[in-house]
Amino acid sequence: MRSFIAVDWGTTNRRAFLIEEGKIVATERDDRGAANVAAADYEAEVAGIRERLGDLPMLLAGMVGSNIGWRSVPYVAAPAGLAEIATALDRIDDRTAIVPGLSYRDGLNADVMRGEEVQLLGAVAAALVPADALLCQPGTHCKWATVEDGRITRFTTAMTGEIFALLRAHGVLSRQLGHPVEPGAAFLEGVAEGAKRDLAASLFAIRARGVLGLADNAHAASFASGLLIGADTAARITAGATVHILADAALGALYASAIDALGGRSHHIDSQAAFVAGITRIQDLAA
Repeated sequence: MRSFIAVDWGTTNRRAFLIEEGKIVATERDDRGAANVAAADYEAEVAGIRERLGDLPMLLAGMVGSNIGWRSVPYVAAPAGLAEIATALDRIDDRTAIVPGLSYRDGLNADVMRGEEVQLLGAVAAALVPADALLCQPGTHCKWATVEDGRITRFTTAMTGEIFALLRAHGVLSRQLGHPVEPGAAFLEGVAEGAKRDLAASLFAIRARGVLGLADNAHAASFASGLLIGADTAARITAGATVHILADAALGALYASAIDALGGRSHHIDSQAAFVAGITRIQDLAA
């Protein structure tokens, strides 16, 4: 394994890793996400990363390859694994390349991801999950991916996190949703209701319950989060399903709580370890 730099370039944030022998030896994180960098500035941004972390080959994953990034890179169509992704790298020069991302189509249904595929497939490459598994990567846009024989065969994106953020910042519920979300009784009540009732009506009921004094607004955010995550989870799993979650501890705990409450079995995976394993395997395959 050669030393190289891997960059997980999100929409609002960016993480860069110096990787040697498959291990992180240095890292940096900042707010220079794709939404904050003009296309003409990427060359200078990459040069700056090399000045700080080393004059080394570099793989760039995530929104850097989107239409708001450096340049729009064609997706690899699922089913696909790390080998297909490595073959489709978009080369900026002989030492710099962009990871392409994945697309999925099933009739009129369509979906895309950029960056998440590195973590999802990296979890398989590092043997953190089986070669046949259901993976969940919560976030602003939650990804649910089915992996078969080590390849992503289909996936679904749910705007769960974005909807919650919009409800919290705007509209009639915003004044009630200011408290922290906790995976307690109110959250689980929301999960149960979100799994079986009309979601839009259940959300408005938060307003009505507060006005009528039937619920404490201190628990409204937890209940609303439970509604959304419960509806999301119930649409993806059946009783007894095992779900491997790649997320930070707090968000992962919420999804684990919902999965377990709805009859599934949740397992938390180290998402950073998965990313490093995936990007390292792509680098090795492309070498």
